[in-house]
Amino acid sequence: MKIGLIRCQQTENLCAGTADFAAIKNGTGAFEKLGSVEIIGFVSCGGCPGKNAVRRAKLLAARGAEAIVFCSCISKGTPIDFPCPHFEAMRKAVSDKLGSGTKIIDYSH
Repeated sequence: MKIGLIRCQQTENLCAGTADFAAIKNGTGAFEKLGSVEIIGFVSCGGCPGKNAVRRAKLLAARGAEAIVFCSCISKGTPIDFPCPHFEAMRKAVSDKLGSGTKIIDYSH
């Protein structure tokens, strides 16, 4: 499956995405049931309140992503122990814009 990852812009200085890529490589976390995964892109949400998430999700889908993964920094708050307060609205906006043809995955690891 081809995926595009959206991460929290606030955590970019704290996290290189290592745990996300390890979960993809090892088939753990959200990737346990997906099988082989190809990364199409790894982008940020654009900053609070996820102001570029829809635009960037559309870009990833246009480039072949079959699923959009909201990294765990957004949905679970890792590594800062503070989940994004805009996650549900961001997820809904991306899902509504992309429609049922693109799978939405709520976390990475």
